[in-house]
Amino acid sequence: MTPLADAQFVLLTTFRRDGTGVPTPVWVVPVDGALGVWTPASSGKIKRIRRSSAVTLAECDRRGTPLGPAVPGTATVLDAAGTRRVRDAVRRKYGLLGRVLTTISGLRRRHGGATGVAITLDPT
Repeated sequence: MTPLADAQFVLLTTFRRDGTGVPTPVWVVPVDGALGVWTPASSGKIKRIRRSSAVTLAECDRRGTPLGPAVPGTATVLDAAGTRRVRDAVRRKYGLLGRVLTTISGLRRRHGGATGVAITLDPT
């Protein structure tokens, strides 16, 4: 698996229709041979990924300052089973904080309010 799977945060950049990148720092977990991200289903990044699966990832700090080069990838919005796998991986990797935040997210948004995204890195 890529070193990005071990990072605490990655800068996920999705792209608007005009090609402008929108970077967002997110947690990342290894899931099923890909990198998984947990995010609200109504977020802008999900809307952009549904339109275009092209993304870039770079290791970053919690504020989104890149710590390495960006690498291209392809993102896929996951179904309910895939979302559960990402949620469970977030809970394992991020411990108590991951469990608390995924639980709060589920309570605030109910079922279908958060979704998982699988990202595969493009071969270089």
